[in-house]
Amino acid sequence: PDAPQPIPPLDVFYCKICTFPLEYCEFGPRFSKCKEWLKDDRPDLYDRYYSQEALEAKIGTLSLEGQALLEKDAAKKEVKAEAKALAEAKKKEASTVTIKRIQRNKNEYVTSIHGLEAFGVDLKKAAKLFATKFACGSSVTKNPQGLDEIVVQGDVSGDIVEMIEDQVGVLKGVLSDNVVEVEEKKKKGDN
Repeated sequence: PDAPQPIPPLDVFYCKICTFPLEYCEFGPRFSKCKEWLKDDRPDLYDRYYSQEALEAKIGTLSLEGQALLEKDAAKKEVKAEAKALAEAKKKEASTVTIKRIQRNKNEYVTSIHGLEAFGVDLKKAAKLFATKFACGSSVTKNPQGLDEIVVQGDVSGDIVEMIEDQVGVLKGVLSDNVVEVEEKKKKGDN
């Protein structure tokens, strides 16, 4: 009996700009940069996907006006993606991380961290990182303003600043220049 031959795996080449397979670069945010990279790095594949014959086969019945419209639309998408990245970078620079040491009783403190979410930090993962690092309780709660913050049991504000400066774990990407330390003492009459 003639046994069926196994099908060999496909060899997929990925773009180094958008990380999509080459067939899907046109749907990414930086299509023109992908084409430039492919033309410089792999001219054989560039000819396969973007030569005149390949474009004619792909476009088929699309008119020259339609093709120009598609290229214009791709350029708009690139500009929009770059503007969005620039806005996110500005937002990161303007954001601050507040590390507050709050006195509970005479020698009991908690440390609250607010503002990490502006840097793309997952607060639950950061709370778990602090809990394992300092062997204490740590949780994500809402502050009086209604925003999420991390509350860590104990006086660990200095250690948290060091962790941010060293870019430990999920704290990568947090700018150490944007960290503010605050100490809040318990007022008399508060329980």
